[in-house]
Amino acid sequence: MPFEFEPQKIKDVILVKPKVFGDNRGFFLESYKKSDFIAKGINVEFNQDNHSKSTYGVLRGLHCQAKPYGQAKLVRCSKGRIFDVAVDIRPESKTFGQYVKVELSEENKNMLFIPDGFLHGFVVLSDEAELLYKASGEYAPKSECGVIWNDKDINIDWGIDFEPILSDKDKILPTLKEMIK
Repeated sequence: MPFEFEPQKIKDVILVKPKVFGDNRGFFLESYKKSDFIAKGINVEFNQDNHSKSTYGVLRGLHCQAKPYGQAKLVRCSKGRIFDVAVDIRPESKTFGQYVKVELSEENKNMLFIPDGFLHGFVVLSDEAELLYKASGEYAPKSECGVIWNDKDINIDWGIDFEPILSDKDKILPTLKEMIK
């Protein structure tokens, strides 16, 4: 199998480590193979691919799409280095409000599978970073929702010692308690 699937502390969030074949010419890896993912219990149909580029200190998130337009995501960092964060907002979950944080980079080539029902965000730790991610649902602007990056109840350790660069939209996101009212 060209992947190692490493469950994280929250059920269904999985770090995917691809097998990398490298030599003096460069490298090759499979970034997705449906049959291998299904064999490991990730039976998601991806319907949209996204590509973003951000500079050092940018923090994007925490974002999601409200039901019925929720999205599972498979996120990888093809250039640079980030901390990627997934927050469980499934109301029935025992880990509601808890998060997983992993480093994704062009060096480690790892990916994070984030199921539907999670907020997603990341902070850029390198001069710039490019993310490629698959999403199970198409972008639905009217269903966009999110939570402020520094919500004290979630208390994410972003691993940074600077004030991040945020979009105007991300600066005014509600807390998790305010979002679920």
